Parts: sequence; structure tokens; C-alpha cells
Amino acid sequence: MNTARLILVLLLPIFGGCANHAPAPVIDRSSVPTSAKSVATADAGGDYVVKKGDTLYGIALDHGQDYKDIAAWNSLDNPNHIQVGQSLRVTPPSGAPVAVTKPVVSSAPIEVKATTAGVGANDDAVKHAPLGGKVPYSDEALARMRRESSGQSEVKPAASAPKPAEKTAERTVLASDEIEWIWPASGKLLTPFTEGGNKGVDLAGKSGDAVLAAASGVVSYAGTGLRGYGNLVVLRHNATWLSVYAHNSRILVKEKQTVAQGQKIAEIGSSDAESPRLHFEIRRQGKPVDPQKFLPPR
Repeated sequence: MNTARLILVLLLPIFGGCANHAPAPVIDRSSVPTSAKSVATADAGGDYVVKKGDTLYGIALDHGQDYKDIAAWNSLDNPNHIQVGQSLRVTPPSGAPVAVTKPVVSSAPIEVKATTAGVGANDDAVKHAPLGGKVPYSDEALARMRRESSGQSEVKPAASAPKPAEKTAERTVLASDEIEWIWPASGKLLTPFTEGGNKGVDLAGKSGDAVLAAASGVVSYAGTGLRGYGNLVVLRHNATWLSVYAHNSRILVKEKQTVAQGQKIAEIGSSDAESPRLHFEIRRQGKPVDPQKFLPPR
């Protein structure tokens, strides 16, 4: 009996020590919403770490960038070759130029060169020969030559009206951040925008119905590289706004192409969808917003 009591006294400190330590907590990872898992966010330095299932097209869309820009910032020869754990810059490096789509106006005046030899001494010779061998005779040209020979200053003609520059820029920078949107299709609303769920609105339609640009912009992406979107078109409207057009049967535009508001850019289809429809998104700096808050009432 004394031996049993002795054993009990020796074991009491051990039992007491175990009682003071709470069990390790169990975390259920499955309770994390799917939308929270898939949110692509960059760190303070503007870098993003590639996760399983990521594509460069999706990363670019979620950060409001053009995938070609991200490829250039990270010296990627092939946008399809990214690896899990790879760190990608998703914001422009400091000092990076911003492409602007606008007409180019030449600041150099248009000059008409003329030979002054013989002016005044033989006007008839001037009348029958081009000025400087290039400019045909006219009363105005003759008067100009007389002014030059007498030392009077010439008023140079104004520059001609500017011609639109070739549409090579991939990003438009508008003077104002405000955009007047229009509906990209006329079909009824099938699925509204939901925070953390549907990133846009789904509009009903028949295969082949027109898909219209909701605002003027430049085609940032046209293809099938984003899973779940089917035949996809992404338009960049300025440094802030993108619009997304998914599930098309046909794409009618090419990357870098400038499009006008209301222009037909695709046709409604059911690619990666259960029925013919247009999935339409408006994104502000890559973040989806409710299109119905920006589209006109109907």
C-alpha cells in the first residue's frame, strides 16, 4: 500500500504538467472561400508569386495590365512559360514609358525653297521656269521671291492638318478617367454580378448575335488562353479601365487593334458555357466591378 502511494505521488507532477498545455488547434483549410484562394495580389514592391493554375493572361487581367507588358517587364520570351513559385513584376518599372494613341503633329514648318537669282531682272524667265526647279510659277510665288530679294521676311505657311498616327500603341491614355459605357449586347440578363462570385453579368443571346465594344479602346487580348472564358476579347480603355467579353463563337478583332464604341468585335456563342451567352465584365485596375452600376438603365 505504501508502495502504491509512493508511485502516485511521483506521477502527480507529470499529470499536472500535461493538463497545463492546450491541444494544438486544427485549421480547416477547406472553409476558405474559393474566390479568396484565387485572388491575385501583388506585394508592396509590385511583384506577384505564380500559383498553381495561374496563366500570364489571368495574372494580367487581375492586375489590370496587358500580358505583353508583363512579359516585357519580366523578359519572358514565351507568355505560356511561367512556373509555380516564380516572382513576376506586375506593375510598370519606374521610368517605364506609357504608350499613347494619338495623332502625331509635326512641329517643323513646311518650307518652299526658291532660287532668287534673276528676280526683278528677268521676271519673264521666272514665269516660264519652276522656282528653284521645283515650284511652278504663280503670282504668289513670284511675289514671295520679290520679298526675299528685297530682304523682307517671309510668312511661312502653316503646317497642314495632322494625319492620324498608325495604330501601333497597345494602351490608350485618355484625358479623362470617366467613360460613358453602352450595353455590349441586347439580350436579357441571365446572371447578375455577385461579389466574390460572378465577376460580371451574363446576357442571353443567340449564336451569331453581335457583341459590341462597350467603349472605345484597344484590343489587349483576343484568344482562348483564360480557362472558363472560352473565346475571349479584352479591351483596354485607359490606364484604369478594362472590359471583358467571353464565350464568343467568333472573334472579329486582333490584338493591338483600335476599336470604336459600338463596333462589332465578336459574335455570341457558348464556348466554355452551357448555352449561348455573353459574359461581360468591367474592371477597374484589374478589380471586377458591377457593370450595372456603370451601364445606362434599360
